[in-house]
Amino acid sequence: MKKELKIIISIIISIIVLILSVGVGSVYIPATDIVSVILNKLFNVSLPQSIEDSYISILWDIRMPRAFTAFFVGAALSVSGVVIQSILQNPLASSYTLGVSSGASLGAAIVITSGITSMVLGFFLLPLAGFAAGLLTVFLVIAVSEKLDQNMGNHTIILFGMVFSLFVNAILTIISAMNSEHMQRLILWQMGSFSGRRWIHVLILSICAVLGTLVIIFFVRELDIMTFGDEGAMSIGVETKKTKIILLVLATFLTGAAVCFSGIIGFVDLTIPHITRRLFGSKHKYVIPMSFVLGGAFMSFADMISRTIMAPREIPVGAITALVGAPFFAYVYFRGKRA
Repeated sequence: MKKELKIIISIIISIIVLILSVGVGSVYIPATDIVSVILNKLFNVSLPQSIEDSYISILWDIRMPRAFTAFFVGAALSVSGVVIQSILQNPLASSYTLGVSSGASLGAAIVITSGITSMVLGFFLLPLAGFAAGLLTVFLVIAVSEKLDQNMGNHTIILFGMVFSLFVNAILTIISAMNSEHMQRLILWQMGSFSGRRWIHVLILSICAVLGTLVIIFFVRELDIMTFGDEGAMSIGVETKKTKIILLVLATFLTGAAVCFSGIIGFVDLTIPHITRRLFGSKHKYVIPMSFVLGGAFMSFADMISRTIMAPREIPVGAITALVGAPFFAYVYFRGKRA
C-alpha cells in the first residue's frame, strides 16, 4: 500500500475516533447531532429541533474540550517520543527517561501540598509549576551529562536521566507520605485525567503542540542522520551536541505542555512512534506528523475507554495506556534481545 493512501486512511480513522470520543458516553449522541452542533457554534447554522439544549451543553462545554485536550496531549507526547528515541538511538527511550514526568510530578506535589495560590495565574499555577519543574530536571540532566561527557553520549544522558528520575521520585514519595490528606489528588495527578478541561486548555495546548511539532519538523534531516550514530552524524557535518540540546529542549517542551494539563500519562510516547515507523518507514518527514495524528487518536480513544468502561466511575487514563504500553514495552525489549 502506498504511503499517501496510508496517510489518508490514518487521518480518516483518527477523525472517526475523535467523533466517537465526543459522541460516546453516559449519554449517547449521534454523529449527525455532533456535526450540527459544531456547525451551529462555528458558522451559526440553525439546529434541528430534535436536538435538546442539554445535548448542546454536554457536547460543546464538556465532551469536546475534553476530547480535543486528550488529542493534543497524545500528539505532543508521541512527537516527543519520536525525537527522544531518534537522538538517543534507543527504542525504549522516552521523554520520561529523562525525568520530565518525575520533575513535573514533584513541582505539582509541592503546589498541592503547600497550598500555594496565585491571583494572577489562577488555575494555571499547577500546570506551570509542573512544566517548570520538568524543564529544570532536563536542564540538570543535560548539564551533568555535559560535564562528564563533552560529546553528550547517548548512554550518559540516559543514565543520568534515570538517576535524576529515581532521586526525584524518592523525594515525591517522602512528600506524599508526609501529606496523606493530599494523597488522592497526588495519585490522580500521577495517573492522568482529562476531567474538567475547557476550551482555554485546548487553545493553549494546541498552540504548544502544533508550534513545537512544526519547529521539530525543521530538524528532520538531522534526525534522520543521527539515528545512525553520533560519529556518522559528525562526519557528515551535523553538530550533534548543539542539535541534541535543541531537540531535547523541544521534546521536553512538548512533554511539559502535555503533563501540565493531563498529569502523568506514560507509554504513549513509547508505543506510538514504533507503530508509526512500522506503518510509514523511518523517514522523519513522515514519522513526526503521523505520530502527531496517531498519538492524538490513541489518547482520545484511551480517554473514551477510561470514562465509559465503568461509567459513571472514571478510570485514570494512565491506567488504560499502561495496559497497552507495558506489554508493548516487553515485546520491544525481548524482540531487541533476539535480534
